[in-house]
Amino acid sequence: MHVFVTGGSGQTGPAVVTELIATGHTVTGLARSDAAAARLEALGATPHPGSLDDLDSLRTGAEAADGVLHMAFGGDFSDLDDMTRRDRTAIETLGEVLIGSGKPFVSTSGTLVMPAGRESTERDEPDTSGLAAFRIVGERACLDFAARGVRASVVRLAPTVHGPGDHSFIAWLVDTARKTGQSAYVGDGENRWPAVHRLDAAVVFRLALEGAPAGSVLHATAENVPFRDIAETIGRGLGLPVVSLTPEEAAGHFVSPFIARAYGTDAPVSSTATRELLGWSPHHPTLLEDVAEGDYL
Repeated sequence: MHVFVTGGSGQTGPAVVTELIATGHTVTGLARSDAAAARLEALGATPHPGSLDDLDSLRTGAEAADGVLHMAFGGDFSDLDDMTRRDRTAIETLGEVLIGSGKPFVSTSGTLVMPAGRESTERDEPDTSGLAAFRIVGERACLDFAARGVRASVVRLAPTVHGPGDHSFIAWLVDTARKTGQSAYVGDGENRWPAVHRLDAAVVFRLALEGAPAGSVLHATAENVPFRDIAETIGRGLGLPVVSLTPEEAAGHFVSPFIARAYGTDAPVSSTATRELLGWSPHHPTLLEDVAEGDYL
């Protein structure tokens, strides 16, 4: 299959591109810079100049492909409305090219769209008032194409997709611990944090492209880790005390109030339906193994 990928040069994207090529697929990747193009070429993919705002580039990339994988998401997090608009417009542009073709179209979201306080499944409805509600618009835009002759599906990634070079939630947690001299969690730290190894997540995307039925919602999550365990693993590794913060203290302690809210959210999800549907079985190191033995510390 010839797959057009957006976000292939990002953090998780290179693992997905590598997985696709290693299993016999060919990849064309959207590249908004020379550096992104060089990274895609090094992975064995063909760069396609453009960006999420270049709708003509998105159309030509999708038209030439047997399937589309949309992973790119970004912009100015101080303007979530604009980020949401860009994502929805890109998804609609890509999907319209595929109408009536039966081709696969896989888009990306995050498990933090799900309701807090209980373990959510792939069949549960996302929380439109929750922490990551801004990602729901993109989910729905993609899934709408399932009724228009497109094998559309959505992969919700765990908030932590760990592995070498991760520069997101856990890296920020480690950096804050170093700067403040203490490894912190919020409240009692029993809130559960979904995680998946990057190489395991890559397999979910490949399997979704290869065979997920139209309308599928998939959870790329291998485990739900008590947040206090994460803080304690960081504390041991850095030789720092481990402390509990109130939500009010956390808002001023971590990278931003939004990140502090995320760290304190009990957001477990199940991936049982995804494993059964795709035959997916994650087997790479756990989050705590990666924190203790990988490059985070």
